Amino acid sequence: MKSNKLILYVIAGLALVLLPMGLQVFGNAWVRIADTALLYVLLAIGLNIVVGYAGLLDLGYVAFFAVGAYLYALLASPHLAQTFPMFASIFPNGLHTPIWLVIPLAAAVAGLFGILLGAPTLKLRGDYLAIVTLGFGEIIRVFLNNLDHPVNITNGPKGLAGIDAFSIFGVSLGKPLAVGPFQLTSVAMYYYLFLALVIVSVVLSHRIELSRIGRAWMAIREDEIAAKAMGINTRNMKLLAFGMGASFGGVSGALFASFQGFVSPESFTLMESVMIVAMVVLGGLGHLPGVVLGAVLLAALPEVLRYVASPLQHLTGGRLDASILRQLLIALAMIVVMLLRPRGLWPTPDHGKSLQTNT
Repeated sequence: MKSNKLILYVIAGLALVLLPMGLQVFGNAWVRIADTALLYVLLAIGLNIVVGYAGLLDLGYVAFFAVGAYLYALLASPHLAQTFPMFASIFPNGLHTPIWLVIPLAAAVAGLFGILLGAPTLKLRGDYLAIVTLGFGEIIRVFLNNLDHPVNITNGPKGLAGIDAFSIFGVSLGKPLAVGPFQLTSVAMYYYLFLALVIVSVVLSHRIELSRIGRAWMAIREDEIAAKAMGINTRNMKLLAFGMGASFGGVSGALFASFQGFVSPESFTLMESVMIVAMVVLGGLGHLPGVVLGAVLLAALPEVLRYVASPLQHLTGGRLDASILRQLLIALAMIVVMLLRPRGLWPTPDHGKSLQTNT
């Protein structure tokens, strides 16, 4: 059994390594879709900590995504040097923060914002918690949209451009790289960076799930009063869930800013939060493989359905917009899945059944 699992892991690993090379044959757009899917996987893993493990419905998760993106955008673009003369005198060549500093910093700052969100909501549950977190996400977006006067910090709705691409050991991910007879494009190199961070995040999330902290979160999710009666510090555990889940969002935001080279408040709307929640619920709430599956499907599905929506638009003489058709097809697909698989595509196994098989 162990040898079969090992063979399966090796095959899956080789497939993931060779995937961008195969997709490059059809064009860089398909590699970019794979990059976007990996970014959403990272976001879904972080939200799964809050919603899946701790049972805290968070509809403002995109706020932490925005915090990480704007943090890197400010630390790796000419905006601060162009806006503040004093800053330009200290950094005449602009500020170019390396990846080794950005990723831990984005995780820490976003985690701090997560704790700030969690602190006032400790006594809220269900719909009330969802409304408060939704409001928090919108507040962050409105602030980013309006912090261009009297002091221009975020450049308002115009967004921040000229963001540096990540550089690892002197190799810029923004330029193609020749590896023997093969040439890796920029999107392919970002794919490998995102894949490495997703693997680290999956391992970290799995270990947390099996730890005492993860079991405490699940006890709070099942029955908070009973968990408190058993001696679990529910206040600290909730804050830890908010902070740790937010840190994944912050790292994803920094990766997104470097990958796109441009960020604006339009990238962090409520629909993004809803989509990330849908990924977690569709895949299987609290089950890590299901969350990854849901994120990949919902991230790639809109682009795949583009090839279905365009012919339908031509059939109707252009009366139906292709983007609206894609949203309609995604909504129909989600309704069908929820009717047929109400616990998600890959739900968590029942603990009772697993105990019976072990005995």
